[in-house]
Amino acid sequence: MKTIARVAEMRVAAAGIRALGQRIGFVPTMGALHEGHLSLVRRSKQEADVTVVSVFVNPAQFGPQEDFLQYPRNLERDSELLLREGADILFAPSVEEIYSADFQTYVTVERVAAPLEGASRPGHFRGVATIVAKLFHIVQPDRAYFGRKDAQQCAVIKQMVRDLNLPVEIVVCPIVREPDGLALSSRNAYLSAEERQAALILHRSLCHARDLILGGERDTEKITGQMRQFIAAEPRAHVDYVEAVDPDSFRPRVRLEGATLIALAVRLGSTRLIDNLLVEDSSSGPRFEL
Repeated sequence: MKTIARVAEMRVAAAGIRALGQRIGFVPTMGALHEGHLSLVRRSKQEADVTVVSVFVNPAQFGPQEDFLQYPRNLERDSELLLREGADILFAPSVEEIYSADFQTYVTVERVAAPLEGASRPGHFRGVATIVAKLFHIVQPDRAYFGRKDAQQCAVIKQMVRDLNLPVEIVVCPIVREPDGLALSSRNAYLSAEERQAALILHRSLCHARDLILGGERDTEKITGQMRQFIAAEPRAHVDYVEAVDPDSFRPRVRLEGATLIALAVRLGSTRLIDNLLVEDSSSGPRFEL
């Protein structure tokens, strides 16, 4: 595996790969890699000739009161994991390499980025769209791989790719969970033992929503209202939002019809976790991706 830290060198490497007619698969990450990230690397290895993984903790997507300085960083461990998985290139630039001192150009996706995470974390998706657009221009991938846990991020990136005619296929991969159901996240490392146990309420509330739907409930306010009550029974958990939305536009759903995403954000102490359930309702009955 080759490790690259400079934008110019990454551009040269990408141009050389494409000149050989090879397809580039790309997994953008902020490091602190876990099985969720590694599952994306494996998917890229199956579908692309060359797999590039970036590790870059992006300051532009953190708010002033968020955890940029505390965000876990261990490039040596990340590199070992990627070498074991057979990644071909690790692109690990510095902040100064990506953002010059006079940097002033940002990518803003509007409607799909406005609710939920966009409302709770103003400016977050501007930072996400900007860094992903920059990385796409640098790495020149044919396909880029993202996890569905960050469902709104996936929708924002898909919208950006369509609107800017970027020649990248966005591949959204399933959520990877611990055996007890907790969605893998780099921020899980912040949880105390008690908070880690309490965090199971996220997955359990989504399972509760699934049970309500299987029981015939289709009114989304009733479903999300019962989920909020369910979460409120856990004293360490504090709801940021629980909403049912269209998975592409993120507009609210009044009733389950077609595809619906039930998304939630919950705080446990100083840690904020997100999770979701995708429901496809049809005449043959509901199907779930949890």
